[in-house]
Amino acid sequence: MDYVFGPGRNHLFVPGPVNIPESVLRAMNRNNEDYRSPAIPALTKALIEDVKKIFKTTSGTPFLIPTTGTGAWESALTNTLSPGDRIISFLIGQFSLLWIDQQQRLKFDVDVIESDWGQGANLEVMASKLAADTSHTIKAICIVHNETATGVTNNLATVRKILDHYSHPALLLVDGVSSICALDFKMDEWGVDVALTGSQKALSLPTGIGIVCASPKALQASESAKSLRVFFDWKDYLKFYKMGTYWPYTPSIHLLYGLRAALDLIFEEGLDNVIARHGRLGKATRLAVEAWGLKNCAQKEEWFSDTVTAVVVPPYIDSSQIVKRAWQRYNLSLGLGLNKVAGKVFRIGHLGYVNELQLLGCLAGVEMILKDVGYPVKLGSGVAAACAYLQNTIPMIPSRI
Repeated sequence: MDYVFGPGRNHLFVPGPVNIPESVLRAMNRNNEDYRSPAIPALTKALIEDVKKIFKTTSGTPFLIPTTGTGAWESALTNTLSPGDRIISFLIGQFSLLWIDQQQRLKFDVDVIESDWGQGANLEVMASKLAADTSHTIKAICIVHNETATGVTNNLATVRKILDHYSHPALLLVDGVSSICALDFKMDEWGVDVALTGSQKALSLPTGIGIVCASPKALQASESAKSLRVFFDWKDYLKFYKMGTYWPYTPSIHLLYGLRAALDLIFEEGLDNVIARHGRLGKATRLAVEAWGLKNCAQKEEWFSDTVTAVVVPPYIDSSQIVKRAWQRYNLSLGLGLNKVAGKVFRIGHLGYVNELQLLGCLAGVEMILKDVGYPVKLGSGVAAACAYLQNTIPMIPSRI
């Protein structure tokens, strides 16, 4: 039973956790079982191979750690770096800020490149630092692919191009929590050394699995990294991989079955089709925002995110009241503005197992809420703009043709 009842379904449009498909819920609705039986290693082996596909890697080694994205961050850092190592990290929003805080508390020498919230990573500054670092004191570049607080996506291909231009050996560590499985992510092509995501985002699972994928170069770095680690130590995982039992401790068995069902759904739709669907959802949302006369927090089109849109409200409106009204009156969940943009933006999450008609319901709700809080929106304007675009772009469902 819900703690706070509301009729019908909750319209969940925060940028994670997201809607969980019925087939995933059913897959997890099972009793406990012995993870040392032959069943769980067989399941895990298949999952490890299939998870590589969402990272678009053939050479990476995945780790399915029972943790959150924050734990996946720590795993990426402590397995590849030593205290005192110099790293470059970009501060562009709340989640990059939190990762930087973790990096500093783990005693790395963090060279922070800060941009205004709503802008992407300043790669020109990174390039100048790499050019000056002829002795290769910089050991890693840490970057959030998709900053959820501001709806900003960074260009990882350009990051790799700059590293290669200066023949710099720094590791490339990427937070793909709100991008992987929704935005195009090419681990091998972009030379990403550690990529990570969380189960509660585009994979459309409950929170609880931090998925980390390490390149051969990252695994080699882990052999000499001096950072203290126990729970997140890749060496323990690799030991049990070789034994064929896969788990150094009790796994989240129900989430593994959920992950199997989630991956099956993604592969049935086709990963590139999933990415294209997110592209349509992002574009439709931005067209609605434009029709409402409001602005995107992301300041340039090149930074627009296809998984979350942060909408800037006029100064006379407190965006937290929009989020509160959405939940109280319309059973709609929207994302709050965080930290520097608290009260200034609200966020529409459009990632995971969600389709175009579901999004239109959300946009209709937002229009009514804007009217409620005193913004002079023309009802139907955003929905009409989104519909006009989607009606011309939604493909036929292949299995129903």
